[in-house]
Amino acid sequence: MTNSPAGERRERILRAAVRDRLVDPDSAALAAFVDLDGVAASVAALHRAFPESVNVLHTFAAKANCLVPVLAELRSLGMGCEVASPGELAQALAAGFAPEQIVYDSPAKTRSDLRQALELGVAVNADNFQELARIDEILAEAPAATSESAPASRLGVRLNPQVGGGGIAEMSTATATSKFGIALEDDGNRQRLLAAYRDRPWLTWVHAHVGSQGCPLELIAQGIAKAVAFADEVNSTCGRRQVIGIDIGGGLPVNFADDETTPGFDDYVTALRTHAPALFTGEYRIVTEFGRSLLAKNGFTAACVEYTKVSGGRPIAITHAGAQVATRTVFMPTAWPLRLTAHGPDGILKRGEPVPQDIAGPCCFAGDLLAEARPLPLLAPGDIVALLDTGAYYSSTPFHYNSLPDPAVHGVRVDPDGHVRFRPLRQAETLADVLARTGH
Repeated sequence: MTNSPAGERRERILRAAVRDRLVDPDSAALAAFVDLDGVAASVAALHRAFPESVNVLHTFAAKANCLVPVLAELRSLGMGCEVASPGELAQALAAGFAPEQIVYDSPAKTRSDLRQALELGVAVNADNFQELARIDEILAEAPAATSESAPASRLGVRLNPQVGGGGIAEMSTATATSKFGIALEDDGNRQRLLAAYRDRPWLTWVHAHVGSQGCPLELIAQGIAKAVAFADEVNSTCGRRQVIGIDIGGGLPVNFADDETTPGFDDYVTALRTHAPALFTGEYRIVTEFGRSLLAKNGFTAACVEYTKVSGGRPIAITHAGAQVATRTVFMPTAWPLRLTAHGPDGILKRGEPVPQDIAGPCCFAGDLLAEARPLPLLAPGDIVALLDTGAYYSSTPFHYNSLPDPAVHGVRVDPDGHVRFRPLRQAETLADVLARTGH
């Protein structure tokens, strides 16, 4: 097994983590790492991809990594924040985002959620007609909070452009029957939407998100094109430039097959130029909501091998990473396969003939497997398995199966001289923490 430049960097980080006992079979058998240098490079690539002539607010989808220090790092790099729950809104505010840098998307906002967002001046994308009516009621309750009937918040409606699904049905949000947004092509909806905008001059944004992993760029761009066309239709119907901005969501898929970052944000912009050229005329402001594509490849998780055995002739390595930190991979292994690398106790990449073996987690059910019959150098107790491309989701949003403690998450920077520096992004949970969150 050979190492790419990205692999060599991971190995350097892992070796330093072992040296500093951030990965240790007795005290830290599971830990996650976020490469902050890589995050900065990904954010810079996103900013470069969109022309300076267009007014763009790039927001980070907090669901992809909701750790407050990570959000604060992204804020320092010029990002805004997209949130989808009261918890994520609280995390964004704690990370220092100003309300005008935050966009609130959720299909289930309560009256309390909406009141808070409108009072703060957070942008809101309404998911459905009932939510629009609820916003009407809240604005009517507090007329002093508006100026000439215009709320401080940027307000829009999420459309479902109904352009179809990608390769992972669960990640496709623009299907005919998606739970998200107002279905643009359903009978009567287009006219109801046009009337909603005509009757609410403060409704000045349109939002669309086609999906993420598994959705090809052409499909995403086609969905955004329908949102742009609808914005044009609103302005034409109302006889005024009412819609001034389009929130195009995120959704750039991630390559989980190797270390290449493809497709890139520039590829995405090329697809948008083909299908929705009006986005780049300067007529509309733009908001983006990328998450996984900014963080996934800038992180990995390290798990110690506790035991090995052979069952039915197949070697099995029992590690400390399973469904609690790789939930999607365990429950949907075909849709969410992970690359794994085998390392010795010192963090150095293991050599040797690959042997098909199961890489199992610690959870108490038979399906808790990171991989089945995965060819890797034969693992032994004390070795380390690295779960690659896990900077988004995974350890930042753990699944509390078996009351396993959440692992520490460490931020990493590598100096030009190769020196590796760590800083805590989340402390490992103690058993006292576990008891506290389970009602003790």
